[in-house]
Amino acid sequence: MEGGEDRYSQGRHTGAVCLTERREYMNPRETINDILVNLFNEIWKLEEDAIITEEFKDITNNDMHIIEAIGLSGENTMSMVAKKMGITAGSLTTSVNGLVNKKYVVRQRSEQDRRVIFLRLTPKGVKAYEHHQEYHRQMTDAVIGTLGEEEIPVLIKTLKGLSDFFRGYKDRIQN
Repeated sequence: MEGGEDRYSQGRHTGAVCLTERREYMNPRETINDILVNLFNEIWKLEEDAIITEEFKDITNNDMHIIEAIGLSGENTMSMVAKKMGITAGSLTTSVNGLVNKKYVVRQRSEQDRRVIFLRLTPKGVKAYEHHQEYHRQMTDAVIGTLGEEEIPVLIKTLKGLSDFFRGYKDRIQN
């Protein structure tokens, strides 16, 4: 975009909503809410389109996030991955079974405690992980590239506040 304008001020459409037309009548709270709601929806859809390519068409966006949660360390157990994702180990088992069958993940029992099962990425899983990381790097670079040096700490503070809200909200609804 030119001159510091974004797609919201350009009047571009997000879904069926033209944000510029509505912005004239919106207060800052409504504008921020509108941007956040649309941004979350767009990120989810665009991420799916970007990371589920021909090479990875046999997995879902959710599978890709499980691969991300498993990571490269080889030290993550089922319960650790479930906790990272905020789901039960039972729910994770179903998805991991699919990823094992598709050769993205292997299960490996601990030598010290046979009850402990580690999840590890196969070479195919590592390739998917790296593909997903590259998408996130490009997204982050695109945001940082539009900011001046003095704006980056402001964005970080804002995003941390938003993250803290979601974590706190999740804790409140689970208790």
